[in-house]
Amino acid sequence: MITTLAVGTDVGNPLLNIAIFVAFVVITMTIVIRASRTTKKASDFYTGGGQFSGPQNGFAIAGDYLSAASFLGIAGAIAVYGYDGFLYSVGFLVAWLVALLLVAELLRNTGRFTMADVLSFRLKQRPVRMAAALSTLVVSLFYLLAQMAGAGGLVALLLNIDGKVGQGVVVAVVGVLMIVYVLVGGMKGTTYVQMVKAVLLVAGAGIMFFLVLFAVRGNFSQLLADAQATVAGSTNEAIAGRDILAPGAKYGISSMSKLDFISLGIALVLGTAGLPHVLMRFYTVPTAKEARRSVTWAIGLIGAFYLFTLVLGYGAAKMVGPDVILAAPGKENAAAPLLAFELGGTIFLAIISAVAFATILAVVAGLAITASASFAHDIYASVIKRGHASEESQVRVSRITVVVIGLVSIVLGIMAMGQNIAFLVALAFAVAASANLPTLLYSLFWKKFNTTGALFSIYGGLVSCLLLIAFSPAVSGKPSSMFPDADFDYFPLANPGIVSIPLAFVLGVVGTYVGRGKAEDPAKQAEMEVRSLTGVGVEKAVSH
Repeated sequence: MITTLAVGTDVGNPLLNIAIFVAFVVITMTIVIRASRTTKKASDFYTGGGQFSGPQNGFAIAGDYLSAASFLGIAGAIAVYGYDGFLYSVGFLVAWLVALLLVAELLRNTGRFTMADVLSFRLKQRPVRMAAALSTLVVSLFYLLAQMAGAGGLVALLLNIDGKVGQGVVVAVVGVLMIVYVLVGGMKGTTYVQMVKAVLLVAGAGIMFFLVLFAVRGNFSQLLADAQATVAGSTNEAIAGRDILAPGAKYGISSMSKLDFISLGIALVLGTAGLPHVLMRFYTVPTAKEARRSVTWAIGLIGAFYLFTLVLGYGAAKMVGPDVILAAPGKENAAAPLLAFELGGTIFLAIISAVAFATILAVVAGLAITASASFAHDIYASVIKRGHASEESQVRVSRITVVVIGLVSIVLGIMAMGQNIAFLVALAFAVAASANLPTLLYSLFWKKFNTTGALFSIYGGLVSCLLLIAFSPAVSGKPSSMFPDADFDYFPLANPGIVSIPLAFVLGVVGTYVGRGKAEDPAKQAEMEVRSLTGVGVEKAVSH
């Protein structure tokens, strides 16, 4: 029986929610501790020893990729904006074709632990590794910021915590748990947690999908009509005037907002192939064939999930309503938990929320281990120690880095509370597509590409993207901005992808021709081409 929530209504039983959260943490921590017993070497800590099969890694990739943005942010965006919100799902899914066709197999053949292994394979080690590592750290922090913000809003809703102090405490607890997961289990433990989380998330979303369709007797058209009717009855004039079945509720109101949507779409479609924590997953399988299989499995799971979000979003619009959603802690991010409460009451809410909490923990653990591995393997071992660091010292530095990253992400997550996390993740995609993807593609496919081109592309894409974000409406100038009382939004677009991504590609070409007098090693270039396309020599350790 579907009930109707009033604006500001408390939902769920905080004690029950805490109990289920604790049960999940205990189960997953047990898995992580068991995995830690076989984590002996650097390769175990960074890539799980490359022991996972394609299907296993496919589930782990899905668990890594289907973040709080996917479950909470997109469902909320569809519930409040309708058609325009579903465009996030389309962009996130289509992006995997780029990763499958252009990156997955070649990356697995060429690298060992991190994205920088590929970028520096035939270029000068130290400057390229430093640039790639800095880019990895920035992208990971942006992504972590989104997950932490989602955690604050979600748990605040479930525990009836109102106020930034309480939500800040929640963000801190998530950060501490993340640090513990990675310190104890490394990549093996993190991978198992991601596999469990993927199964729970897809199953939970699937159950909600069928319950929503059952409530409307399988009539999807009726669901859409009822959702539009609920929106039309909103007490907020801006919401009541929206057509959530057509483009334009969020993007398309003006020429500038249409351009903003194009910018968002470019960032989403190209960003996945440049996300370091996704790329690093290709090293956890033994062969390039298994890397390809893992992406195929991931696309199937992710595709099914994103189809579910369409029904979940419109179901939340119909059964909960945008007024209730926007009045709840976490705002748009509360749509899926509130829908779960409408569909199954207190217990179902607690279960679905625990799944969402699992989603956040698994993703932040994956991000933390990627960032820490990049710092320890690329900056500490290759740049500072010039390739003479022992595996034990690399792992030790990696563990210290996890703690630092966790503390920084807690601070940033507290600053970002209340933002739609799908939007925040889109900013991370823009940074990844600007700083990483052009250099990655040029390294793999352009023989003349050189170190100067790589540095121009990475630093140019990274700096331009960060500057445009800093001076965009995402940070200041609007009530929904990170700093709503400030006003330095000189760049009109919320997502900078349409400018920073092409600029990074152009800078890669310019830098290559500027530095063309500095010849790279032709033998290394030939080795990389053969190895990336055929897999010959892939089992041999890359000498750094």
